Amino acid sequence: MYKKLSVIIPAYNEERTIVAILEKVMRAQIPLEKEVIVVDNNSRDRTVALATKVAGVRVIHESRQGKGAALRRGMTEATGDIVIFQDADLEYDPDDYAAVVAPILDGRTEAVLGVRTASRHQHWYIYYLGFLGNSAITLWTNLLYGNHAGEYEGCYKAFTKRLLSEVTLRQSGFEIDNELVCKILKRGHKTTDVHIRYYPRDYTEGKKIGAADFFKIIWTVTKYRFID
Repeated sequence: MYKKLSVIIPAYNEERTIVAILEKVMRAQIPLEKEVIVVDNNSRDRTVALATKVAGVRVIHESRQGKGAALRRGMTEATGDIVIFQDADLEYDPDDYAAVVAPILDGRTEAVLGVRTASRHQHWYIYYLGFLGNSAITLWTNLLYGNHAGEYEGCYKAFTKRLLSEVTLRQSGFEIDNELVCKILKRGHKTTDVHIRYYPRDYTEGKKIGAADFFKIIWTVTKYRFID
């Protein structure tokens, strides 16, 4: 039934890691044909030039700012039966793809959320603030939508292309993941958790999500409970 996995990678100024992550993505073993799409989001460094040199990778450009804009563009370009999101850094391990898509291949669900096996961040304030923010988002989303997910902020999320076609996405920032999941839950679908590995980086290494994004995510989760 499912033959192809589309890997969508939004990228912004990731010249330090883009080749390494793409090589890992290309090597990842899964029982599906693999389509890899890098969506450059106005990088000002060599991200595009480097990504273009990796065999088997398709690079496209999205002029609208934000991770959400890049993901929306990637979803319209994807031709796979299953779609998975991948960050352009090295925080996540593509060797987890097989485990993430397994519940879909088994027919148990059409939406899988990666729940991070938490690694303690070297900077305590990033670790604890991230833990508190993530816990608040998870609790609030589960309460509003009657779900029981262990986490919503892990990068790896996999969906059938059919399920993605049911929703219209509008957000352009980091909160797009939450908009997507909330709209899926609102339509009566349930998510399945899969544990994934996580190797956190800090802001000096290019980490981009910040405290302001927490409030945008909470607002997004609340807003889409009552409107579409």
